[in-house]
Amino acid sequence: SGSSDPYCVVKVDNEVVARTATVWKSLNPFWGEEITLLLPCGFHSLAIYVLDEDTIGQDDVIGKVSLSHQQISAEPRGIDSWLNLAPVSPNQEVQGEIHLELQVPERGHPRVLRCHLIEARDLAPRDASGTSDPFGRVSCCGHTLETAVVKKTRFPRWDEVLEFELPEGELGEAVLSVELWDWDIVGKNDFLGRVEFFLDTLCPGPTRGWFHLLPFPSTTEDHGGQLGALRLAVRLLEDTVLPSHHYQPLIQLLTEPILCPAQNPEGTALAVLEEVTSGESRQDVATKLVKLFLGQGLAVPLLDYLTSRELARTTDPNTLFRSNSLASKSMEQFMKAVGLPYLHEILKPVVNRIFEEKKYVELDPGKMELSRGRRISLKGSLSEVQVQESSLELLNGYLGDILDAIVGSVDKCPLPMRVAFQQLRRRVEQRFPSAQHEEVRYFSISGFLFLRFFAPAVLTPKLFGLREQHAEPGTGRTLLLLAK
Repeated sequence: SGSSDPYCVVKVDNEVVARTATVWKSLNPFWGEEITLLLPCGFHSLAIYVLDEDTIGQDDVIGKVSLSHQQISAEPRGIDSWLNLAPVSPNQEVQGEIHLELQVPERGHPRVLRCHLIEARDLAPRDASGTSDPFGRVSCCGHTLETAVVKKTRFPRWDEVLEFELPEGELGEAVLSVELWDWDIVGKNDFLGRVEFFLDTLCPGPTRGWFHLLPFPSTTEDHGGQLGALRLAVRLLEDTVLPSHHYQPLIQLLTEPILCPAQNPEGTALAVLEEVTSGESRQDVATKLVKLFLGQGLAVPLLDYLTSRELARTTDPNTLFRSNSLASKSMEQFMKAVGLPYLHEILKPVVNRIFEEKKYVELDPGKMELSRGRRISLKGSLSEVQVQESSLELLNGYLGDILDAIVGSVDKCPLPMRVAFQQLRRRVEQRFPSAQHEEVRYFSISGFLFLRFFAPAVLTPKLFGLREQHAEPGTGRTLLLLAK
């Protein structure tokens, strides 16, 4: 068809840890998915593979982006850019660890290096059975020895000692190379991974441990985007979490203006935090504040504090809560934290129906495909007016069901949200009491409830957990028009 059905797989040290939804029939997919991973401190690499989903046979690998631990940690603010996809080579797709004991004598004649291959774990499956037939190949100073083959396993145990006689004098740049291979009765053996040691860096006496298997040094060149590119935002946060009592002074400092309102509200920790928070970090600060105050049972007073401060700064009611201020972001995060089950109950029936019906909806004459009208009428293509009328009828039907569900859901709306909006309405009435501003009290609430809660969930149901998959282009267009 000239298109693909792309999805992404995320791997850490070649172990699959996450998968995005599939975007159907697109060469320019948008996922917009945010994945949080708890990683071990010693992880080596993060890789994102882009694949094309096929209903018959194996999915095709389009390409991948690989980032080392060093690359990610070198950018404290994170990486956010387009990265060209690289082709996927089997010799680069390794995983697992090997358990070795190495012993290099300081002196003696002859000097004999002992390499004890004990076992390996979590090797890549190279055979159709989902296993491998691994053996070890050890090279040093021009000599190569091999272990026995252990059949049909990804967790082989050899417990073999291979010995190499070392040349006299300094070891210089002598290297011990340990490679693992999958033995095949027909064709070439498959590479499973390798480790290398410079002999002059090994301590006298035994060196023993588990060592992460590495691929062959990469010879992959940048193909200049021939396979496409992936827009990726990656940030590594390395946090030290202390026992909860260590945070009590900070919690006390932040909650003080809520529990004990001061004469000088500008000097409080919350006021200073609001002042110094930049646009980039406002989302993170709002999320953490809401979580902290929810834990203290003070989320609603926090929102009252922040929205009151923004109201005091606002002179034109038409601009109220339109910016991505700390108050707006905090209210947004609060609704997501306490209102997600409510959101699902309200929107899921209609959203599921839109996905299942796959009706053609379009209001813009410049984007209409009039031949698609055959889905609506058996009499052939429809005119622009007819498509518009049928689209309006469908959108009004969907919208009416959503609004009926919202209006009839007062008892289902979480109590903290209702209390927060009640306080917000009261504060807006106090700030703009004149009759000409009577509707501002409602706009301030609908701006949050509809523009920042219901409408975004209708637009991208996958990001709010309403659907497992992203919408196909036609359904996505219906959702966009409905959200508008």
